[in-house]
Amino acid sequence: MSVERTTADGGMETSFGFRQVGSGEKQPLVNDVFHTVARRYDMMNDLMSAGMHRVWKSAFVDWLSPPKRSGWKALDVAGGTGDIAFRILEASDRKADVTVLDING
Repeated sequence: MSVERTTADGGMETSFGFRQVGSGEKQPLVNDVFHTVARRYDMMNDLMSAGMHRVWKSAFVDWLSPPKRSGWKALDVAGGTGDIAFRILEASDRKADVTVLDING
């Protein structure tokens, strides 16, 4: 095991998949991947999990049991398409205040 630590100052910033790119080229390439996949993300999950990801998300929101009253807040970090946030909102009868935080628009 290596004891070297990869930081933003060296290593990772020039690696994109199996090729090396200039440090200024990486972020636009990463953005392109996310934007290309975003429209089909839920369908891709359906195919890869045989629809189980929807069951898992529903079970999570059932466990979370958001109250049907105002003042309850949730933060969905890396929320992607917002599908869990929308489920929380619906489970609370649209009374919860749900924020989705994601690096992609």
